[in-house]
Amino acid sequence: MPVPAELSDEIEKLLGRSWREVPADAAIDEDQPGHAGRAELIARTMRFDIPFQIIRDSTMRLGTAAARGGRQLTPLSDRLWNLSTGLYYKCGGKPWKLFTTREGVCYVGLAFRRAPEGDGASACCAAQMFLDSGDGIVFLGEYAPWYSEQTHQFHLTKRAAAELLHGVMNTYKDLNGPPLKEVFLHSRSYISDEEADGYLEACPSDVKLVGIRVRSERFGPRLFRDGKMPVLRGTVWTLNERTAFLFGSGFKPRLGTYDGSETPVPLRIDIQHGAADVVQVARDILGLTKLNYNACRLGDREPVTISFSDDVGEILISNPTVTDRRPNFKFYI
Repeated sequence: MPVPAELSDEIEKLLGRSWREVPADAAIDEDQPGHAGRAELIARTMRFDIPFQIIRDSTMRLGTAAARGGRQLTPLSDRLWNLSTGLYYKCGGKPWKLFTTREGVCYVGLAFRRAPEGDGASACCAAQMFLDSGDGIVFLGEYAPWYSEQTHQFHLTKRAAAELLHGVMNTYKDLNGPPLKEVFLHSRSYISDEEADGYLEACPSDVKLVGIRVRSERFGPRLFRDGKMPVLRGTVWTLNERTAFLFGSGFKPRLGTYDGSETPVPLRIDIQHGAADVVQVARDILGLTKLNYNACRLGDREPVTISFSDDVGEILISNPTVTDRRPNFKFYI
């Protein structure tokens, strides 16, 4: 598909030179004055409704790391798989779909990103909705001082929380999404009562809403088993009816190996608002670790609702003046 002239001109303006003559390594150099980085390129070109992929020249090179400018990369077969599945998804296809999805259930990841400059507390908030089809949408909320230096967490006001989820639900409706039965909110930060009241206000009365905190327990407990291999991937350790530890990484019996380099770190799952079966919640989160259409892995350690929050936030704050954004998640990977 030829690149539209208007899109080509916009890219060249952002890069400061012809994109056809710029090595891919230079195209994403964040430190060059006057040159846009990857996040800004994506944010500024969404209005053309054409998702694109940035590929470094060294990504396609064979040989040693020295031949690739010192970059340590996965085998070429992995890189080609990553590119092919990513491009297939960006062109409108679905590389795969989960067998365990439940009809009428969606998962909303709350994404926050602090501004690179300013008072230190200013941040944008966004929500990533992932559907049972495996597809997703992104909705941008308010840009305000959501970050607390005291708690090192992000928190919205009741009004901002209501407007964020209301915007997500309206975007979902505009995209002709089927009726929902349950909405699960995933957040790295603690979901306050004020935020929960706002989310509940925006949620339709016939839709069940559950607020869940999902975070990596780097300094938390570990599990060990007999033998040389670590705990099995997918192991769930329930503490009580609202808290459990999920091991998104670990030994994979089907492959007969563990692809990590350290003792698996669990995710802590806390059902903070609403009612749900914590084992079912863990099962859903494990399924969401398999929806990374941008990587050649059997499953990630974190669900897409959490693992992509930083990338989405980076794109959203890269140019806050951009208003013509697309809600489709394929523009953000």
